[in-house]
Amino acid sequence: MKFEKKLLEGTLLSRYKRFFADVELNGEKITIHVPNTGSLKTVIEKNPSQPQKCWFSLHGDETKKLKGTLEAVQTEEGAWVGVNTSNPNRVVTEAIKNGIDSGKPFLKEWAEYGFYKPEYKISKETRLDGAFFFKEMDLDNPKAKKHFIEIKNTTYRMKVDKKQHAQFPDAVTERGQKHISEMMHLMQQGHKCELIFAIQRSDVEFFSPCDIDPDYVKLLKKAAGEGLIISPMLVDISRDEVKLTPNKLEVVF
Repeated sequence: MKFEKKLLEGTLLSRYKRFFADVELNGEKITIHVPNTGSLKTVIEKNPSQPQKCWFSLHGDETKKLKGTLEAVQTEEGAWVGVNTSNPNRVVTEAIKNGIDSGKPFLKEWAEYGFYKPEYKISKETRLDGAFFFKEMDLDNPKAKKHFIEIKNTTYRMKVDKKQHAQFPDAVTERGQKHISEMMHLMQQGHKCELIFAIQRSDVEFFSPCDIDPDYVKLLKKAAGEGLIISPMLVDISRDEVKLTPNKLEVVF
């Protein structure tokens, strides 16, 4: 996914009220939007040894208080981490649709499908991020077998046994637990289900569920044993674009 304009590089001064950030560009302080409701632990440091660099866009509308959008923050070790929570869904959907349109599937596991429907409703209360169909006409066939997709934005990092792990979640997530339970029910009906952890940082070697939510860990492990496909995939971000990569991390329970 190409950005409309090349992202600007500045200095992150502070994040506050969750959705606000002050950044410095060429000596000027600018207030921009942080498109992330999470804590951004292990991304934005409370007391960094030196100011953190950041990438952001500006929209040019002087009437608005928030002048742009924060897209990425550089860690103290030098890695860039994407912080926009809407990007994972966009880049996964882009990769899937480009693969179908070109006849060159992004992942070999997706090769048998000819149609993808984003934002697929599975009940009155729940919708998943998408569903594969063997062909478009199956969309209207309630008996058609599907391959459901749920995408989780992942930025949290933790050292486990001297190895750097991307982890999810970074807080208790009842919604995440519900999604796993729903997917287990769908698998019992004969459908395939895949949980994609879109990891917006490259300084990690493995993926593991975070024990900050032990119920989520138990559910994920149980679901994996019942056939849930777990796909921790790296998302690459630059000042020009953000894109999904086919690099899958090993899952460690």
